Amino acid sequence: MTKINNKLDRRSFLKVSALAGGGMMLSFSWLAGCKPTAKETLGMPKEWFELNSYIKIGENGAVTLFSPNPEFGSNVKTSMPMILAEELDTDWKNVFVEQADFYPERYDRQFTGGSQGIRQGWLPLRTAGATARQLLVLAAAQTWQVPAGEITTSAGVIEHAASGKKANYGEMASLAGTLEVPEEVALKDIKDFKIIGTSKKNVDGKNIVTGQPMFGIDHKVEGMKYAAIVHPPAFGMKLKSFDKSSVSALPGIDDVFSISIFKEDYNRNFFDTTTFPEIVAIVGNSTWEVMQAKKALNVEWEKAPESTFPMAGRGGNAMAIKVPSGLENTRTHKEQMAAYIQKPGNVLRRDGDPEGAFKKAAKVLERTYSAPFLAHNTMEPMNCFADVKGDQAIIYGPTQAPELIRQTLSSSLGIPEEKIQINLARMGGGFGRRAYSHHMTEAALISQKIQKPVKMVYTREDDMTSGVYRPTYSATYRAALDENNELLAIHVKGGGIPESPVYANRFPAGSIDNYLAEGWEIESNITIGAFRAPRSNFIAGAEQSFLDELAEEMGKDPIEFRLELLKRAETNPVGERNDYDAKRYAGVLKLVKEKSNWGNSSENVHRGVSAYFCHNSYVAEVVDTVIKNNQPVVENVYAAVDCGIVINPDAAANMGEGAIVDGIGNAFFGEMAFENGQPTKSNFDTYRMIRQKEAPKKIEVHFVQNNEDPTGLGEPLFPPVFAAVANSLYKATGKRYYEQPFAPQLEMENLRM
Repeated sequence: MTKINNKLDRRSFLKVSALAGGGMMLSFSWLAGCKPTAKETLGMPKEWFELNSYIKIGENGAVTLFSPNPEFGSNVKTSMPMILAEELDTDWKNVFVEQADFYPERYDRQFTGGSQGIRQGWLPLRTAGATARQLLVLAAAQTWQVPAGEITTSAGVIEHAASGKKANYGEMASLAGTLEVPEEVALKDIKDFKIIGTSKKNVDGKNIVTGQPMFGIDHKVEGMKYAAIVHPPAFGMKLKSFDKSSVSALPGIDDVFSISIFKEDYNRNFFDTTTFPEIVAIVGNSTWEVMQAKKALNVEWEKAPESTFPMAGRGGNAMAIKVPSGLENTRTHKEQMAAYIQKPGNVLRRDGDPEGAFKKAAKVLERTYSAPFLAHNTMEPMNCFADVKGDQAIIYGPTQAPELIRQTLSSSLGIPEEKIQINLARMGGGFGRRAYSHHMTEAALISQKIQKPVKMVYTREDDMTSGVYRPTYSATYRAALDENNELLAIHVKGGGIPESPVYANRFPAGSIDNYLAEGWEIESNITIGAFRAPRSNFIAGAEQSFLDELAEEMGKDPIEFRLELLKRAETNPVGERNDYDAKRYAGVLKLVKEKSNWGNSSENVHRGVSAYFCHNSYVAEVVDTVIKNNQPVVENVYAAVDCGIVINPDAAANMGEGAIVDGIGNAFFGEMAFENGQPTKSNFDTYRMIRQKEAPKKIEVHFVQNNEDPTGLGEPLFPPVFAAVANSLYKATGKRYYEQPFAPQLEMENLRM
């Protein structure tokens, strides 16, 4: 048993007694897989007693657990309460779950992104659960006049064996809520876990399948108005003027006005990426009416000048962001990147003498990989409800980063942060897009202007054409081989518009004596942002495709070649900045080799492998491609994952399956291009997504069993699949693919998808 000092802020353990009601909650009993009897089902208690900001217990023993992080499909609303319930030692079927609203005074990190929710919440959540359990034990000890050390808990029941006394948690909750928080609490041994490591169904499952109003787009209040926004049609343009009279006579239209998102003196934070800081808002009586007015509004645009604004970068360091002028084109982008490939880059890491190794090489293998801009395409369009009156603001909608947008709201509205309440809706997809919550500022400014509650909804075209894309990238890999075909050096030089994808200290860095990593960047006015596994989603595909081709050049099995490099990194690493554990990295390759029965597939199955480390987790994947009717079809995928302790195995596997399908779709089809600053695709009729029939017939996700603390899972299975697909396509078609998406090239070769 681990003892831990209670590091949670004491404000997180506010003592509140006799909380009435409890609001609308979803019982886990329905999700237990069988219908409970009336005797087993706990109803709503008459009173709730709050033991800390995460946990409320009713007088009848029912337990409410609050999930602090926003939910967008990664299942944190189920997994986080599972961690609490484990340490609280309560019965899962007696648990209710509520989505906590944004409350920074109580919760440490209410941010969903970077696959860090469970990793960073692991210790605070366990501590909160263990603290509540200890308070209940102390209450029982005081009530029964027995030593606390003689009291045990199990499934929501407190027991003193020597005296034969028992009580459910509800009987002690009122007193427990008045006690002083203990300075030190004991956490469970991992071997004693009963809930963590077992599969629990999504707590919102029933509400989702029955269409309950859980999403921001569902929200309504009496007297609410509706709003639409109009933004420039191209990057590099801005608002010049608009003719309000062109739509003011249309039915249901109340007002048309422009809004500026930021104050001139505001120092933006890292997630204040907004393509068009001045837009036109249309307000009316229904979504349909404002959408029709949006089509009819006469607006004049003009070219935007070059500009610079301050922004807090990663780690909070201030930096000046330059926005160049001009209307950009995909053709020009490709020409620019091709030119940068020929220039020296910024040296990010150098081990040994790579230049010397290339000079004496008997053979040099060089390949360049590229990928386009990608749109996020969340299924639920961007939306927000706002009610701003005086110095008070209520915001309700989908956001991954409420803490960061509250700073922006405060500045833009001129309202103190503590007067702004952000209530968290379930998100219909995020993938990084909803970390950029300017839609909330837009809705709030519209509400403030009209002094009424308003719901603003983007059209699909608004969302797909207004930026925050995955950048376009290029990377060149070179390998030097000696006369014996042994590896002497590796050189990677990667860049993009407007950022480099290179992680200089990741594998294969540390596994070879002579290694050089360089980066370059090209400025752009096309706004980019986090996209599922930022940068990794491209560089993993380039790196792992190159290693596959290099293994073939050296006459080695692709898995064994990677394991040789990792063995060197484990036993005799080069450099001290390697940010991966070579043994764990090798572990997933060995596991996927076993589970896929590598080396024993039929001759009609064409296999590709890939492995990558990101977000503190290790993933290896094998993709099986077959040719059917002259078409390559991804039939099976095997994945091995080391993400430490798995909280909810079925949900974890489901998340991995989703990432794999998402990656396959983007590898084959994902692409956004530009002509004179204007996106060439604006809806799903032209922006191709993977279809159900194109998903693999079978996906197996296997987890390494260990006792490491949990790490990331929402993103790590996404990056490796690009190369696994490319490597399997090579085996199937005899051609290497260096440019994403793959489908257009396959179509040109009469291998239609």
